[in-house]
Amino acid sequence: MTAEEAKKKIEQLTKEVNFHNDLYYQQSRTQISDFEFDQLLERLVSLEKQFPQFKSPDSPTQRVGGTITKEFASVYHKYPMLSLSNTYSQKELEDFDARVARGLEGDSYEYFCELKFDGVSISLTYENGKLTRGVTRGDGVRGDDVTANIKTIRSIPLIIKGDAIPPVFEVRGEVFLPKDVFLQLNKEREDIGEERYANARNTASGTVKMQDSSEVARRKLDCFVYYLLGDETGLNTHEESIQKLESWKFKVSPTYKKCKNIAMVLEYISHWETRRQDLPLETDGVVIKVNDLEQQQLLGYTAKSPRWAIAYKYKAQNMSTRLNGVTYQVGRTGAVTPVAELEPIFLAGTTVKRASLHNANEIARLDLHLGDYVFVEKGGEIIPKVTGVDHERRSNNLKPVVYITKCPECNTKLVRVEGEAAFYCPNVNGCPPQIKGRIEHFIQRKAMDIDSLGERTIHQLYELGLVKSPADLYDLKRDDILKLEGYKDKSAKNLMDGIEKSKSVPFENVLFAIGIRYVGKTVAEKLARYFKSIDQIAIATVDELLAAPEIGEKIAKSIYDFFQKPENRREIKRLMNAGLQFKTQAKEPEKESDVLGGKSFVISGTFERYERDQLQEIILKNGGRILSGVSGKLDYLLAGDNMGPSKLAKAEKLGVKIISEKDFEKLLKG
Repeated sequence: MTAEEAKKKIEQLTKEVNFHNDLYYQQSRTQISDFEFDQLLERLVSLEKQFPQFKSPDSPTQRVGGTITKEFASVYHKYPMLSLSNTYSQKELEDFDARVARGLEGDSYEYFCELKFDGVSISLTYENGKLTRGVTRGDGVRGDDVTANIKTIRSIPLIIKGDAIPPVFEVRGEVFLPKDVFLQLNKEREDIGEERYANARNTASGTVKMQDSSEVARRKLDCFVYYLLGDETGLNTHEESIQKLESWKFKVSPTYKKCKNIAMVLEYISHWETRRQDLPLETDGVVIKVNDLEQQQLLGYTAKSPRWAIAYKYKAQNMSTRLNGVTYQVGRTGAVTPVAELEPIFLAGTTVKRASLHNANEIARLDLHLGDYVFVEKGGEIIPKVTGVDHERRSNNLKPVVYITKCPECNTKLVRVEGEAAFYCPNVNGCPPQIKGRIEHFIQRKAMDIDSLGERTIHQLYELGLVKSPADLYDLKRDDILKLEGYKDKSAKNLMDGIEKSKSVPFENVLFAIGIRYVGKTVAEKLARYFKSIDQIAIATVDELLAAPEIGEKIAKSIYDFFQKPENRREIKRLMNAGLQFKTQAKEPEKESDVLGGKSFVISGTFERYERDQLQEIILKNGGRILSGVSGKLDYLLAGDNMGPSKLAKAEKLGVKIISEKDFEKLLKG
C-alpha cells in the first residue's frame, strides 16, 4: 500500500469509526455488531502504526489505550469541585427553597433538575477545542490527572467542533460502569475464579485509576456530563449550558427537566423514584440547581457547598421478607455460592425471589435461621442481597442455617483454600455443573467463538454422553448432532461448520478457552505474546511465569499447577490433535540493528516511557533476546518500578547486571 493510499484509507476508517461511535453513544442506535466495529478499529490501529504521520489528533484509536502510568500527577482544580448538601426529606427541600427565595430578595427564579448518578466525578479541560486534561475530584481542591484513561471513554469527545467555542472551558461529569457491563464483568471474573466486584461505583473508581489505559478501555466505561464552566461561555442559564454541551456532542442524560417551582421539583423526584431502575446506570438521587447563572453567583457558597444547589437522596430500596430456604450453586471453577430463597417481594421495580448470600462467612455474620425475616436490598450491587435479619420477628424454634459440607451436585466433600472465602468442590472432572461450565466457557465469543452452540445444546450433549470435555466437541459427527432436540440437517451443518471454523482461532483465544483459573482474556494475551506457544508455558517454572508481564504469584501458581495434572495435559494433547492453534502467529519484528548483539534480557516492573511489549519489540529489533526467567545465563535484568522482589533478589544473588530505563537507552546508543 502506498502512502497516499494509506492516507485515504485512514481517513475513511476514521470517518466510519467516528460515525458508529456517534450513533451508539449519542443516538443509542447501532448499524453494525460489536465484532464488526472492533474489526474496523483494529484495521485503523494497524494502518496508523505503519503510517503514523497520518494519525489525526482526534483519532478514535486513542480509545483503545496503551499508555502505562506509574503514578498520577496531582492537579489543582481551577474551580473547586465542592460537594452538595444532602437531604432525604421534603421538608428540608422546602426549607432550601425558602432560603433561595430570601437570598434572591423576591426576584423570580426557577430550578433545573437532574438525576444524581452513582459514579466517579471527573473534570475535563478543553483548550482550543481539544481535550487536554481529565482530573478526578480528589479532595475537591486537587485531584489526579487520569487523562490517558479518560481518553479511552468513547462518549467523551476528544475534539469539539462547532461555532463560538471558548478558548478554554471545563466540563464536569460522572464516569460510570453501565449495569450490563458491570454484570458482564462480574460474570467474567466468576468465570475465571476471581471474586466478584461488590458494586459498579467502586469498580468504576478503581478502573479510572488503573495504570494500563488499554485495560481501562476494555472495561467500557461511560460518562454523562452535567456542568459547563468557563470565563467566556456567553451563557445565562444552566439549561443553556446543557444544550450547548449536547450541541458539542457530549453525552447528556435526557432525564433532566426545568421546574418553575419547588412543587414541580417534588413531582420530578416522585416521577423518577421507581422509573430510575430502568436506566442503564445506578442513580441515588436528584440534584436541584437554581437555573439562572447570575442568580447562582448572587446566592454564593458556604465553605463546603453551593447555596444554589442541593441533592435529594432516595432512601435505599430495602424491604423485609421471609427466608424460606438456602440453595447452593456450583460454578465452573467449583466455587459453591449460597443463595437465599425468599418469599417474593416487589422491590425496586422487579419481583425478587432470590438474593445473594455471598459465602459461608456472610451466613455466619448474619446469624441466619431458616424462617427468619430478612432485609433485602437492591442498590448499587444490582443483584439483590440480604443485608440483615429482623431479630424482633424471629421465632424461638427456628434452626440456624448451616453451610453444607458436600457438593449439592455430586456429593463430594467440599474444600476451602486458605485465605479464600469460598468453598470449592474438588471433583473437577466428575461434577456436572463444572464440566458443563467449562464447555460453556470454552465456546464463548472471547474464547473459541462457536456461536452455533449454547447452554441448552451443551446440556443435551452432556446428558446424551456425547461431550464430557471441550475436546469431545471435535469428535462429534453429524449423526450425533441429529440426535439433539430441534436439530435438522441445516442446523447440524451450521454447528459442525462452527466447530471446524474454531480451529483457526488464534492461540491467545485458545489459551483463554482452556480455562486455567485466574487466566482471563487479557492475561492470556500477555502469556501468548511472551511465551509464544503452549509448550513453553507448560514447562515454565513459577519463577519463569512470574517474569511474564502482569503475572503475579497467584496466577503463576495456578498456571503451574494446571500443567502438573496429567488429565489437563491429555486434554490439551487432544485439542492439539484436533487442529487448534497452540502457537502464536505473530511475526517477529524486522531487525533494525545489531547494537544489542545477542544480549539477553528479562523485563520486570512498569516504566515511565515504554510499555513492556514495546521494550520487547525494541530489544528484538536491535539484535537482543528475551528470556522467560532470571538465571545465571541472563545478561540484563531491565528493572522498572513495582518489579517482583523475587526476581530482583535472584538477579543480585546470581550477579546479573540490573539496569534502569535510562541505562537501557544508553545501551541502544551503543
